[in-house]
Amino acid sequence: MKEQQYFTLKEVQLNNNCPECYSNEGLQLTFKQRFVENAFYKAITGDTTHEMHCNTCNTDIFPVRWTNDIEQVVAYQERAVNPKPRSTKLKKLAWIFIIADALLLIVVVLFATGILSF
Repeated sequence: MKEQQYFTLKEVQLNNNCPECYSNEGLQLTFKQRFVENAFYKAITGDTTHEMHCNTCNTDIFPVRWTNDIEQVVAYQERAVNPKPRSTKLKKLAWIFIIADALLLIVVVLFATGILSF
């Protein structure tokens, strides 16, 4: 299965104490938004996620370890972040596929109506 692809929306340095090392200088909150890319299209989805990391003790801080103060700051920052709008962009291969299908449909309709014949 393909790994999820995300791009960073916003990074915020927090002044709260880290639940692991109790330093108040290393917490970093990162908001990310998911995008999908395959052979036919690129799309930005509405799915957003957040991660917290302490740069002092170099650990990821999961929501289970958050204090009430951290939860309040995260809730505030979630309201402040502006995700990009959902969008889809077709790639060249998709346009070729659509045009080829449209031409094939036109030829079938012309043969069915008797306008074209061998």
